[in-house]
Amino acid sequence: MASFPNLAAMHLDVSERLGPRTALRHKLDGLYQDFSWNDYRRAVDELAAGLISLDMQAGDRVAIFSENRFEWLVTDVAILAAGCADVPLHASLVPGQAQYQIDHSQSRGIFVSTQAQADKILHILDALPLLEFIISFEPVRWDGVRIKHYTWAGLRQRGAQRGDAGRAAVRERIAQRTRADLATVIYTSGTTGNPKGVMLTHGNLLSNAEGMLKVSSLEPDDIQLSWLPYSHIYARTCDHYAPMMCGATVAVAENQETLLRNLAEIQPTWMTAVPRFYEKIWALVGPLPPEVRKQKLPALFGTRLKWLSSGGAALSATIAEGFKDCGIKLLQGYGLTETAPVISFNRKENFKLPSVGQMLPDVEVKIGADGEILTRGPHVMKGYWRNEAATAEVIDADGWFHTGDVGKLDEDGFLYITDRKKDLIVTSGGKNVAPAELERLLLTDPHLEHAVIYGDARPFVTAILVPNWPLVEKVCAEKGWQVQRDGEFVKCPPLHAFFQQRVEHLMQAVSQPERVKKFLMLGRPLSIQDDELTPKLSVRRKAIIAKWDKHFAKLYEPDEGKVTAP
Repeated sequence: MASFPNLAAMHLDVSERLGPRTALRHKLDGLYQDFSWNDYRRAVDELAAGLISLDMQAGDRVAIFSENRFEWLVTDVAILAAGCADVPLHASLVPGQAQYQIDHSQSRGIFVSTQAQADKILHILDALPLLEFIISFEPVRWDGVRIKHYTWAGLRQRGAQRGDAGRAAVRERIAQRTRADLATVIYTSGTTGNPKGVMLTHGNLLSNAEGMLKVSSLEPDDIQLSWLPYSHIYARTCDHYAPMMCGATVAVAENQETLLRNLAEIQPTWMTAVPRFYEKIWALVGPLPPEVRKQKLPALFGTRLKWLSSGGAALSATIAEGFKDCGIKLLQGYGLTETAPVISFNRKENFKLPSVGQMLPDVEVKIGADGEILTRGPHVMKGYWRNEAATAEVIDADGWFHTGDVGKLDEDGFLYITDRKKDLIVTSGGKNVAPAELERLLLTDPHLEHAVIYGDARPFVTAILVPNWPLVEKVCAEKGWQVQRDGEFVKCPPLHAFFQQRVEHLMQAVSQPERVKKFLMLGRPLSIQDDELTPKLSVRRKAIIAKWDKHFAKLYEPDEGKVTAP
């Protein structure tokens, strides 16, 4: 495997070698279109030359505020080829959230996808004195007279007009970048306070892509269906840089709602996803008779599938085993934004389903005295942007990054995650409870969408349950149960009894002090807009507990042993 000095040099090398082969597939007018490596390179050169013509200097930051689309991938490489670093914003951010990240990263320009995203920038423009230009993938109305507006096609044309001189300037910028240089600043989704900007270098990302290729067996004839947000490092490395490094084809899904249709259209050999996607697939096929399930599940993914990848959160062993029984290897890995992201991953020929796999090459891991997972190697971030104090809190003097996760290593070097260190609950009886483990156990029931565990310094463990309402409403209709709501919570004794029975059954797998004794039942899904989910759909446990702390408190009022509505 070739070793590249930077990500843009990698793209240049692969494009020159593979030329007319298909690099990307994307939907246009309802049909998938092929975008060759030659097309890809031409677009990158033109965009990068256009950015240089706007007086962008090496090391400057440029933000990207867009949903997944093929222009996102091209723009990322073009920003890097111009010697700049990009700042990807989650498409779902509201203006105030976007303002902080654009301002804090000191971005000089921003790419946006649509009128809706452009309007968000217009709303906060007066609070962004360093922002000089906006580039839109689609034509938009722009009334922000203070900064210049270009279309994506217009900036490409501007760069193309520079001809050989423009291409030479891009090649010079690429030649100047090293593995030590900053490639991106990605803001993490925290549960409290402002997010921190993770600084990842070209070397961080290249080393992680190299490691993934060594353990995943990706090949040039592979085709990947890509749908995870490119603003997240998981998709950035595993759906973008790793396939690019080996010359595989990436097909961009339209959106989350079209995944099943896009699976049928693309017939991928590989796909990455988060556990919630697999949970929803399993809810479709899991209740079927085994012989039907073994036909139905593979049919959803097509005939060319080699394996599936899961990351971003803990995968249920029940679901992984279920996929395996149907002939599909669903392999789990582990990492963080700060580690570019992959620390460990299960191999196709060497895996243990409850684990998150063995370490990638050149990645060190050890377990601290308090059970915390520590890691060291070329994958560990440069630090937090403009926040040396926060950097010093997580990277010690010996270079070990403190993940904040608790885990263990077995005799074969497989890593197991048991909980977030900061989230450990200690009941008033002195029992340590890992809430993530209990939540994962509860979510093996397809009737539940989310679960949030509570009980720190309390006599017993309680929870908020978020039903899978489409499925639960069918149950209620069949049983004739009338679902009423008391505020945001459900008031329906037979439905509570239904869930009480299911919870008690699941709790048989844990000790008495760990068992959920009472619960609240939320009458609606959790949402990003209400600050209950992160952009990658992880539960904001601390925010939810703070929001409904008074309701939790009612569960501890005298009512011995009953699971009732508030």
